[in-house]
Amino acid sequence: MTALTEPAARADLLNRLRRAEGQLRGVQRLIEEGNDCMTIAAQLNAVRKALDSTYARMAVCFVEQELAGATGAGASAQRKQIHDTLQGLQELLTKRA
Repeated sequence: MTALTEPAARADLLNRLRRAEGQLRGVQRLIEEGNDCMTIAAQLNAVRKALDSTYARMAVCFVEQELAGATGAGASAQRKQIHDTLQGLQELLTKRA
């Protein structure tokens, strides 16, 4: 299970946010330099995707935490199945057509 009390989960979310922050700085730079709208729009789309991915990860983390509390400490096989299902849900939420 992944919770924000775990260093790896915090690091993952912070890395995702830092990536989005860097992309957003790039968008600001493109605007300051007077780049064309299509280039700027493409970069904004990348920022949106990064934030959407982070939001989906955060939502899955919340559900994992809630389920972990509900299932108790002795149900590791059940937790593994729930974790795998939630990872699939996260992938589904972050895919774009």
